[in-house]
Parts: sequence; structure tokens; C-alpha cells
Amino acid sequence: MSVFTNLPEASKIYKGEHFFLIYDKYPVSPGHILIISNIEKLDYFTLSEGEKSELTNLIDKAKSIIEIDNTPDGYNIGMNCGEVAGQTVMHFHCHVIPRYTGDMDNPRGGVRHSVAGKGYY
Repeated sequence: MSVFTNLPEASKIYKGEHFFLIYDKYPVSPGHILIISNIEKLDYFTLSEGEKSELTNLIDKAKSIIEIDNTPDGYNIGMNCGEVAGQTVMHFHCHVIPRYTGDMDNPRGGVRHSVAGKGYY
């Protein structure tokens, strides 16, 4: 059973047809939100077309919620698909991570840094 299966309803900041949103328990930055499938699905590639469509809308919803209390300068949107890609919770979730000027010395390369030595080009 996934760690996301029995989250208290009070921790859910938004509920859609296929997903719910929570603030990440271990945020990368202020406002970091997770979009989690209501039904345990492995990763993005196991979602139906309807789920993928709703996910796109919920990324925008998460951004709107983040911007109620925060003023990010950019965003990273991330999904780890498989253990080799860093997935540790085998229940679909999408990270919406607000980024702020100065939160890294040099953010160039963004998610490319997930593979050592590939971030700078």
C-alpha cells in the first residue's frame, strides 16, 4: 500500500476527478505541491488519456494555488517514472516546484542535473 493511500482528507488542498493535491511533506521550496492519483497507478505512462488531460489542468491549478501565498520566478514540473529515474513511491505523483531567483547559484540545465555531469552543456 502506498504512503499516499491513507492521507487525511484535511491534508488535501484540492480534489479532482482522478487526482488530489497536497503540499509536499518535504518541500524543495516554499509552495511545493504534489498532484497524486486517487487510484494507485504506477507512473505517468500508466495514466489514461482522460487522466492525462485532467493532469494538465491540475498543473495550472497547482500553480494558481502556489501563487496565492508565494511569488515564484519559475517552475519545475517533474515526474519520476521508474526506480532508475529516481521514483521511490510507486504511486503516480507529479511535483510542481516553484523556483525563486537565487535559490541555486546557477540553475542552468535544470532537470538535466538529475544525471551527474549532464546539467552543463
